[in-house]
Amino acid sequence: MMVKFVLVYFLLEMMGYSATFCIHLRINVSYTRIDQGEQVMNKGKKRLVVTVLAASLLGASLVSVPAGVRADVVWDHWQQAEALVNQGNSAGAVPHWKYLVDHYASIGEWENAALFCGKLDSYYDAAGQYDEAIYYYELENTYWVRAGRDWGAVKLQRADQIRTTVELYRTEKDPAVFQSRSLPDSGKLAKFEPAYGTYLGLYSEQDPEVGNTFTKAESVYGKKHAIYLAYAHWGQSFPDMYARRAKEAGGALQIAWEPDDGLDPVTDGTYLRNWAKKAKEAGIPIFLRFAGEMNGAWVKWHGNPAQYIEKFRLLHDVFAAEAPNVAMVWSPGDVPANDIDPYYPGDAYVDWVGVSLYIEPYENGDPTLPSMLATSNVERLNRLYSTYADRKPLMLSETGVPHYSHSADEDFTEWAKLNLQRLYEIMPYKYPRLKAITYFNVDQQMSNAKNDYSLSDSADIKSYYRQLIANPYLLSKVEDGAKPSGGTGYMPIDADNHVFEKMTRITPFVKIPDVYIGKIDYVLNGRTIASQSSLPYGLDLKAGEVPEGSVLQIRIANKEGQQVSLRTFGLSSQVAVELDGKALKFEQPPVIKDSSTLTPLRAIFEAMGAKVDYDAATRSVTATKGSTTVKLTLDSKTVYVNGEKKELEVPATLVGGYTLAPARFVGETFGGTVGWDGGTRTVTITR
Repeated sequence: MMVKFVLVYFLLEMMGYSATFCIHLRINVSYTRIDQGEQVMNKGKKRLVVTVLAASLLGASLVSVPAGVRADVVWDHWQQAEALVNQGNSAGAVPHWKYLVDHYASIGEWENAALFCGKLDSYYDAAGQYDEAIYYYELENTYWVRAGRDWGAVKLQRADQIRTTVELYRTEKDPAVFQSRSLPDSGKLAKFEPAYGTYLGLYSEQDPEVGNTFTKAESVYGKKHAIYLAYAHWGQSFPDMYARRAKEAGGALQIAWEPDDGLDPVTDGTYLRNWAKKAKEAGIPIFLRFAGEMNGAWVKWHGNPAQYIEKFRLLHDVFAAEAPNVAMVWSPGDVPANDIDPYYPGDAYVDWVGVSLYIEPYENGDPTLPSMLATSNVERLNRLYSTYADRKPLMLSETGVPHYSHSADEDFTEWAKLNLQRLYEIMPYKYPRLKAITYFNVDQQMSNAKNDYSLSDSADIKSYYRQLIANPYLLSKVEDGAKPSGGTGYMPIDADNHVFEKMTRITPFVKIPDVYIGKIDYVLNGRTIASQSSLPYGLDLKAGEVPEGSVLQIRIANKEGQQVSLRTFGLSSQVAVELDGKALKFEQPPVIKDSSTLTPLRAIFEAMGAKVDYDAATRSVTATKGSTTVKLTLDSKTVYVNGEKKELEVPATLVGGYTLAPARFVGETFGGTVGWDGGTRTVTITR
C-alpha cells in the first residue's frame, strides 16, 4: 500500500525596505511504523504515518538584486500583493505575483520563484481556472527541482487531479497495425509474456465466495483468471497448496515472497535451493515477486539499495539454475516515486516489472484528510511505464479500487465503477505493455485504512466486474506469446491512427476536475449520434457511418449539466475487401471515385491465382489466368478480355504507385461474384 508525503511551506514576512528576505520552514518528519492489522497469510502490512514533529526556521537569506532593478520595486510588488489579498482581492494580486515569479527566476533565485508560483497555482485552482493552475503547479515543481528540492511532487499530483483528459481508443482487427505497440524495442518477448492482451489476476483468499479454491473464480466472476496471488515469507516452506490449486484452476501463481526479518538472512543455501526445486516441481508458471514495495520505508527490506540488488540478483541466478518455470518480478510501490530507480537490479535480472498501485477516496482511508477522489489510477502508472516499458512487460502486482470507506461510513460505488472501468479498459489500451493486472480482493475493515476493495461484497460491483473482464483482451491463461481470442487489439485515435475498416468500437477515457461525469455526447460531422450518462462509456461505429474526412467530437458535461470539455478527433473509414471470406490487406487501400469503388488490381488478381505484368512504356497491365487474358491501359475506360473490347464505368488509375480499377470488374474478370455491404463498406468476392 502507499504513503504520500506532503511538505508544507510558507512564505514568511519579507523584512526591510531595501532588501527582501525569504524564510523557509524546514519540516522535520519522523516515520512511525504501525500495524494495520492487515493479515494476508499472517502478513502484517506496514504503513508509514508521517508526523510533523517540529517546524524550525532555516534562517533568512538576503535576496540579491541585479543591477538596474531596485530592491524597493520588488518589495512594492510584494507589499501591494499582500494588501490586495487582505482586502479580499486576490485577483488583483495576480500581476504582482507574476512579476515576482519572473524576477526571481531571471536571477536564479529558484526557491523564491517556486514560492510565488505557489501563490499563483493556489489562486487559479481555487478559482476553477485549471489550465492556469496546472501551468503554475508544473512551473513550481520545475523551480523546486532547480533549487535541489523535491517539494514539488505534491504539486504535480494536484496538477494531475485537476487536468481534463479526453482520449479515444478504438478496436483494430489487423495485428500488423496494433501488435507493434505491445512489443519491446528488441522485439523479443519476456518469459510468459503474451504477444498482446493482459492477464487477469486475482487475490481471493479473503473472498468468501472463492477463498483458496481458485476453481470457483470462474463461476463467481464469469471467467477463469490467469494468475492467482499468494503470500509467502522467507524461512517458510514453498506454498505447495496454492500452487496445486492454481494448477487445478488452469492458472499460474504469483508469489509475493517477503523477507520479514530484513535482507541479511537471504543467502544461498539448502533452504533457498529446496524452495526453488519445489517451485519447479509445481509444474506451472510462477511469477516470483521478491521483496516488493522496497522503495517504501514501511517494509524492513527498505533503505539499502545495494544490498537489495545483491539479494535480488542472487535469487535470479538460483531460480535460473533450478526452476526455469519462474519469472522474476521486480515490483516497487508507485510511491514514493523518487526512491524507485535506485533499487532496480538491472535488465539481465528482471523478467517483469510490477507495481503496487492503489487509489482510495481519502488519504490512508482517513476522512479528516483531503479527498483523493480526483486521483486517477491511469496517470499513476505513467512514470514507471515510461521508464521501463520499452524493454520489460509491466504488471499491476497488486491493485484495487474501494467501493466503501468504513472510516467515513460512506459508499463510493459510482466512483469505484468509474475507476474499475479505467483499470480494465483504459489502462490496457493506453499502456499496451501492461500485460497483467492482479486485483487485491479484500475488505480491509479491520485495517488502518478501512477500505473495502472486495468484489463480492457489493452485487453492483460484482456484476460490473464480471461485465468488464468478459472482454477477450483480458487473458485467462498464461503462456508464452498468448493472444486474445478473436485477435482484436486497440489503438489510440490520433493523427496516425484514425482510419478503420468495417466497424469499430470507440472507448473514451474522460477525466475532469469535477470527478463525476454527467454526460458524454458523441457528435459526428455536426450531428449528435449518441449520448451517455452512465457507465460503461463507449460507442460502436460502422464504416458506412464514417466517410473519409469525418470529424468526431466528444462533448463532456459535469453533473450540473455544464459543458467542461469539447475535444475533436479526425476519424475515417476505408473500404474493406474480402476474398472467399478472408480479409485482404493492401499497401494502397481502395478508394471511392465518382461513386465507384476502385480496388488494387494486382493484389486481388494475384490472390485469385492470376499472373500480372505491367509495361511502363505503354502504361498497360496484362493479367492471365488459365484461358483468360485481360489487358487494360491506365486512365482509359477501354479494356480487352480475350481480345473482346469492354468499357469500364471509371478508368483504371494509378494511386500511390499502385493500379486501382473498379471493384466489380476486378472481382468478376476471373469468375468471381462481387457483393457490396454499404453498412460496413465491404467488397466481397466469392469464387
